[in-house]
Amino acid sequence: MKLFDSELRIMEILWREGESTAKRMADELKDTTGWNVNTTYTMIKRMIGKGIIERREPGFVCVPLVKKASVQAAETDDLIDRVF
Repeated sequence: MKLFDSELRIMEILWREGESTAKRMADELKDTTGWNVNTTYTMIKRMIGKGIIERREPGFVCVPLVKKASVQAAETDDLIDRVF
C-alpha cells in the first residue's frame, strides 16, 4: 500500500501510540508541521475512506488498520522497482 507523506505523518502517530484521538493528532501536527485542525481532520476522513484507519466513538478515536511493517515493505519494493 502506497501512502502519501501527509498520510505517513498521521500513521506515525498512530503506530507510535496504538490509537489516538483526532484532536490530539491535530494538536501534535499543528506543532510539528503547521497544519491547522481542518487539514488534519480532512486527511483523517480521507484515510478512513481508504480503509487505512478506523474511527471509533466516543471521542473520535483513530486506530491504524495497516501495520507499519507492511507499509515499509511496500515502500521498499517500490523504491527498488524505481531504481532498478
